[in-house]
Amino acid sequence: MGYDRWDHWDHFPPSTPIAVKNGLKARSQHGKIGETWWSSKWVAFLESLDMGARLGRGKSYARRGQVMNMDIQPGLVTAKVQGSRPKPYAVTIRLTPLSPDEWHKVVDAMASQALFAAKLLAGEMPQNIEEAFQAAKVSLFPSRPKDLDSDCSCPDWANPCKHVAAVFFLLAEEFDRDPFMIFKLRGKDKDSLVRTLRERRTAGTPPEAAASEVKVAGQSGEASAVESGPRDFWGMGPEIASFRVRIAPPEVPLATLKRLGKPDFWKGNTDIMDALGKVYEAASREALKIAYDGDGGNGGH
Repeated sequence: MGYDRWDHWDHFPPSTPIAVKNGLKARSQHGKIGETWWSSKWVAFLESLDMGARLGRGKSYARRGQVMNMDIQPGLVTAKVQGSRPKPYAVTIRLTPLSPDEWHKVVDAMASQALFAAKLLAGEMPQNIEEAFQAAKVSLFPSRPKDLDSDCSCPDWANPCKHVAAVFFLLAEEFDRDPFMIFKLRGKDKDSLVRTLRERRTAGTPPEAAASEVKVAGQSGEASAVESGPRDFWGMGPEIASFRVRIAPPEVPLATLKRLGKPDFWKGNTDIMDALGKVYEAASREALKIAYDGDGGNGGH
């Protein structure tokens, strides 16, 4: 069933849902749901559907833990949501996966920009990622009601209902945790995307060009060593005068941790990113302080 707007169904008699033990509960218990720009964009689509009071009820369901389970597969999200009736409602959300040809164009566009590849390989979503999808004339996120389809087994004829909305909000937080879930919903899992990106980035440098660079560098080094003699071999030479290094925070924070993911030995109840992330950030601040004598990394050589 596609999206229909039946405003009189906003007056569907409110009911108290049956409490769920160990349900999927939204981390955000106040204000908006979704911390990152990409999850906010996902929620913005839901908010654009003029759901009326059902939107707030769906958010309440997400925060109460009424969603019993949720599964994300290419093009399909399925979930069970406990309402006021004994039998949980079955929710489905469908987003058409991209074709292999469309993904080929998208990944080519991602690989052509080093920052795209660096951020994605570190587990982050580049702010202008949709430029890569525009190259294939597709969109990563739904932008029109017909882009996405949902259904629920509840008696509310309005679509999306509060049960669908609850799943939408939990998806937003799932996307916060792992942006690759958005790609999976569009038909490309993380391992496949990362592998293809690495292959395209490696293939971006022709072998003959790389060999040529090595050969020229070798010739240059041999000539320099012969002309200078053994006595000057360890000297830095006049070129060092123009050499500059600027130490600054990386464009992708905690890239190593994000790229490696959760190690097998980690058994703690807290997320390893929370546990080690603060240590890495503190170490980085101290390193910058030492490097620049406390001037915040505003230059140096």
